Amino acid sequence: MASGTPRIFVSHLSDTAVFDPNGDQVGRVRDLVANLRVGNRPPTLLGLVVELSTRRRIFLPMTRVTGIQAGQVITTGVLNVRRFEQRPTERLVLGELLDRRVRLVESGEEVTVLDVSVQQLPARRDWEIDRVYVRKGKAGTFRRAKGETLTVEWSAVTGFTLEEQGQGAESLLATFEQLRAADLANVLHHLSAKRRIEVAAALDDDRLADVLEELPEDDQIEILGKLKEERAADVLEAMDPDDAADLLAELPEEEQEKLLELMQPEEAADVRRLMAYEERTAGGLMTTEPIVLQPDATVADALARVRNPDLSPALAAQVYVCRPPDQTPTGKYLGTIHFQRLLRDPPFTLVGTMLDKDLQTLSPDTSLPEVTSFFATYDMVAAPVVDDSGSLLGAVTVDDVLDHLLPDDWRETEFHAAEVNPVHE
Repeated sequence: MASGTPRIFVSHLSDTAVFDPNGDQVGRVRDLVANLRVGNRPPTLLGLVVELSTRRRIFLPMTRVTGIQAGQVITTGVLNVRRFEQRPTERLVLGELLDRRVRLVESGEEVTVLDVSVQQLPARRDWEIDRVYVRKGKAGTFRRAKGETLTVEWSAVTGFTLEEQGQGAESLLATFEQLRAADLANVLHHLSAKRRIEVAAALDDDRLADVLEELPEDDQIEILGKLKEERAADVLEAMDPDDAADLLAELPEEEQEKLLELMQPEEAADVRRLMAYEERTAGGLMTTEPIVLQPDATVADALARVRNPDLSPALAAQVYVCRPPDQTPTGKYLGTIHFQRLLRDPPFTLVGTMLDKDLQTLSPDTSLPEVTSFFATYDMVAAPVVDDSGSLLGAVTVDDVLDHLLPDDWRETEFHAAEVNPVHE
């Protein structure tokens, strides 16, 4: 790229698509890697952390970046697909520099880093962090009041190399606001333990619950253990009951009981019920919150329930009809209606007249292999779980089946890919 390259603020690079010279997308930018230098010299930007479609995070040296423009990064096409591993002398720009408290050299005033900018050096392929966008004011005032903001030269601030406790996360989260829960979970997993806890603490309960469901087990336990007990209980309530039950099952019994006591009684009752079943059975896999309707409900009622954006696609694929009460585990199961059938009938049609009564049900003690065979045989994405008395206990969804069929560490591994060159020179 020629000299005079425009200044780029790193928050604008988050989630930017990365393309090879042929226009094929190879991944998305998840962070930038910099090398802090002695004194007030601007840090060298070493490269980008790029997440491939397989969720593998690799290092892309800046020497292999031929263009950054219009929301895209263009590479030379030569990629090293070995997993990125951060070196002790390197800093993740988004993950570690944003939200830091530093000081203005001239006045000694403490400020918060909101963003930094990078620029390519004239007549060279080297890049460096040249400016820092900061906000004046006390830490923790981000949501209550906006202090004065200003952009200063890198040499005008000091304190980036100091260890900081209680670093905020608002600016970092703003850069990842549009990420799906699974992608944000992948970002958290690759942060340092300290930074991971700080970011988790800054998420609201619902967002943190969604992210926890996508994290590896060790990360889940680590984060939950660092939250205050009252908040940990609130987050567990916001999780799907089956995921909350799986997480609690990994904790010591005394801690399980303490958190269950702090949860709302109804939410805790669902989780306790799920924890009573063996893990690799239909009862252990199911969710207690499928869409349940009474037989005098209409197609319009059913479609309104299906439209709930908080439902997973698998849960929204069908509804279950029961005699009152229309909730698990006491409603008497009558039958299932698939989403496609709901689309074919008039809105005023009663759901009790259009049941699929031929679909077999699962008992709560059905083993995982039997559940898997059931889904494969009938091409199902969800199935009802019914006890001996005919009461609907819940529903097993295909995503929960896959979670238990894949290796325990599947969230931490990626599809194998050929490795090209050494990691990063």
